[in-house]
Amino acid sequence: MAASTRTQTLQQIVVTAAQMRQIEARLFAAGMPVEALMEKVAGLIVRRVEALYPNHRQHFGVLVGPGHNGGDALVVARELHLKGYPVSLYCPFSKLKDLPAQHSRYCQSLGIPFLEQVEALQNCDVLIDGLFGFGLERSLSDDITTTVNQINQWSQPVVSIDLPSGLHTDTGAILGTAVRATHTLCLGLWKQGLLQDQALDYAGSVELIDFGVPLADVWAVLGTSPPIRRVTPEQAIAHLPLVRSAATHKYKMGHVLLICGSRRYAGGAALTALGARASGVGMLSIAAPKALKAILTTQLPEALVWGCTESETGAIAQLPDELDLSAYDAIACGPGLTMDASAVVQQVLNQKQAIVLDADGLNILAQMGTFHTLQARQAPTVLTPHLGEFKRLFPDLADPMPCRITAAQAAAATAGAIVLLKGARVAIANPEGSVWINPDSTAALARGGSGDVLTGLLGGLLAQTIATPSSTRSIFESVQAGVWWHAQAAILAMQERTILGVDAFTLAQYLISALQKVSPQK
Repeated sequence: MAASTRTQTLQQIVVTAAQMRQIEARLFAAGMPVEALMEKVAGLIVRRVEALYPNHRQHFGVLVGPGHNGGDALVVARELHLKGYPVSLYCPFSKLKDLPAQHSRYCQSLGIPFLEQVEALQNCDVLIDGLFGFGLERSLSDDITTTVNQINQWSQPVVSIDLPSGLHTDTGAILGTAVRATHTLCLGLWKQGLLQDQALDYAGSVELIDFGVPLADVWAVLGTSPPIRRVTPEQAIAHLPLVRSAATHKYKMGHVLLICGSRRYAGGAALTALGARASGVGMLSIAAPKALKAILTTQLPEALVWGCTESETGAIAQLPDELDLSAYDAIACGPGLTMDASAVVQQVLNQKQAIVLDADGLNILAQMGTFHTLQARQAPTVLTPHLGEFKRLFPDLADPMPCRITAAQAAAATAGAIVLLKGARVAIANPEGSVWINPDSTAALARGGSGDVLTGLLGGLLAQTIATPSSTRSIFESVQAGVWWHAQAAILAMQERTILGVDAFTLAQYLISALQKVSPQK
């Protein structure tokens, strides 16, 4: 396997603590000495730390734990010392495992100072957290909690080895307290906890340190299609409809129908349509209350707008008789509908087209109290709940919800649908048990209407995927790519306009700009 391909593969793989233990056990059973691996890992960490903090006058303070994470930290300290950096060590444990104990004795023989009080670390410029690595499952002791809380009050940058100490490897839960890292150098393979929303305030900037885990050992433990993976730019771009036949035409590039909007939530229809427009779908149709037709036609002159009969509250009462739902490749339904459009949502669920269901479409589905209709559908269904909608749809999975990833996985199996659980790190699960996590996003998306743009974007991408059966893209892959694209647009908009400048309308305008930035050759 080419080095670039291997790197891309490693960037996708996500493991639990138990899986990482199994993979490491295979390395050691095959003859890799634990000591050699520790030396290799520490060397890679030192190289990265030097790149992050290139000033040779930097004074490093290293926190040492009792296990192999502490051993890594001691070797890092030794190597930094031998390179001429000032280094101080602080170890709040009276007993260490054998290998860290040996490294500790050698560091003492080199004259590296061991500090008696954690307060002395305030004199250091950079702190390296080697207290605990992967596998921590119980809360920190009172003494360590006090130490961590003190460190978190200081202003120095902190580099955590593998995970910030105090973070649960799988759920990302804070075990009493946790180190607030500036950088986290994740070792070997991505740990699941680092991709959980609750870990974000502690992990800082996270990157993978590849110490050469053989993929054969990864496949032996996880299978060749690991159940939990990260969406990478290369994978997302490969599954966007960026290449077209020179002889194609609009009817071959998909036809999406959006069913959305009400007098109360007129903007929901417009924002959903702007997302669909940016997808590049060949034909765009919108079913909305009659009162919105003129507005939508003005904003999106290329769209075919169906004016629907309204209820007394301004919701869609029914779809026009002449509107043939079977004529569309995909249907996106929900934004701005209100709960008064339940009959329309039920009609959509009974169709044979792929559907994306969001907002009030999800709330109406939750009100139905059963997933029988979804489970009986032959075409793909995509549900896009935020946490509140998820709790209404899947109350048994949401209270409590120790892990968003496994919750999305269970929800997809329960509903027989692709479930896209929104959040800072969107989890996308299919009924077969696969989960993909979008690792990069921004709090700029915490604005009303951002999800409407995503619904339209996904609807347009699904219509194109279905309309081009020769494409290698699957519905699941198109959803992953759409989530990534949506986040990239928000990140670019934030960079250019600050976090306050990314309203949903602006977000829609940045979709194409984001694509140009990551794929200019297309």
